[in-house]
Amino acid sequence: MEEPSNQSWFLRKYEGGSIFGPLPFEQLALWASTAQIAPHDAVSIDQQTWMKAPMLPQLGMDWLVEVTSEHYYGPTTLGAIREFIRLGEISAETFLINSCNGARQQIQEMPALLTMSRQNGDVATSEDEPNLANEPAATGISIRLQERVRDLEQSLREQRRALIEAEQRYHELERKYEELGQQARSKS
Repeated sequence: MEEPSNQSWFLRKYEGGSIFGPLPFEQLALWASTAQIAPHDAVSIDQQTWMKAPMLPQLGMDWLVEVTSEHYYGPTTLGAIREFIRLGEISAETFLINSCNGARQQIQEMPALLTMSRQNGDVATSEDEPNLANEPAATGISIRLQERVRDLEQSLREQRRALIEAEQRYHELERKYEELGQQARSKS
């Protein structure tokens, strides 16, 4: 296979199916590093054969963000993680997992990542804006609302079931207590 940097690329967004390109690999890599390429987006050199963007190792989409103990975002790039920090979507306490070696650590254990995030905190200037119509929008890290609602509803059902069981045990114990009290009174 030819070196990715020597080829023109296309990006197909998972959400909405928009296609961007042809574009040089450097532009694709820049978009990946600025959270404009999401884990489910696809890339291609011919618009016939598509692969998920994280499958292209040269993009460096090697990191998973532990959003909750059960939800992960990624794989994505360190540049995208810097952008999520800058936007306040994740914090220094957030855990990252390197999908290449399995290492799990908090962002605060990666001082270079935090320093770069603070240095790169500049907002795009008006000089940057003419190209925005030709670029994919930055991807957010938030959990899908439907998933969160489903999880909360499931949790609520489990809590209600536990409450009903506890009330049934309470009534059973109360009945036994009354029986013991009646037996004690009848013996006296």
